[in-house]
Amino acid sequence: MRVVIAEDSAILRDGLVQLLGLRGVEVAAAVGDAEALHAAVAEHEPDAAVIDIRLPPDQSDEGLRAAVAIRRTRPEVGVLIFSQYVETRYAADLLADSATGVGYLLKERVMDIGEFVDALRRVAAGGTALDPEVVSQLLSTSRRGSVLDTLTPREGEVLSRMAQGLTNSAIAEGFVVSERAVEKHVANIFTKLGLSPEESGRHRRVLAVLHYLNS
Repeated sequence: MRVVIAEDSAILRDGLVQLLGLRGVEVAAAVGDAEALHAAVAEHEPDAAVIDIRLPPDQSDEGLRAAVAIRRTRPEVGVLIFSQYVETRYAADLLADSATGVGYLLKERVMDIGEFVDALRRVAAGGTALDPEVVSQLLSTSRRGSVLDTLTPREGEVLSRMAQGLTNSAIAEGFVVSERAVEKHVANIFTKLGLSPEESGRHRRVLAVLHYLNS
């Protein structure tokens, strides 16, 4: 897996380069601003980009706006926002067209580099990796539609964990139930959201997450 990093803190940037390198991730470029990020993505065509929200020159939301632009112009590149902040406006834009290959993790809540690398690989492969706090804040500013209101409380919890990028087995472990029980909940979610069995399992999962976050 080849990645590009955009982080304005030199210490954090170099630390990420070293940590990812030790785990077999090729860092093609590590840059400190949005302009350099766009150039690095164009030059190296990475599998994914790890991007902080606040980048020079304004230190506001340049990184997240750059991530949205990359998603629209280079959808094959996975985008993992890695920041101290939740910016719901552009986070919603990040997920507006597709929930494939996107992640949003909060720095203070990542306690294990192995979990971070797993999330990065998942995003690079077209999956999702959303921090529960990000999901919570996105939902607090969204409109809960009537279709989602038909979900049972447990189905809503399962769908929330799907949005975080968890597999059925991981969801089952968290709820201390069988994987088969989770599979039944997921099947019910697909039915209630009108997601046809003709769609591949992974595609239906992504569509369900997208419906959830954009409702």
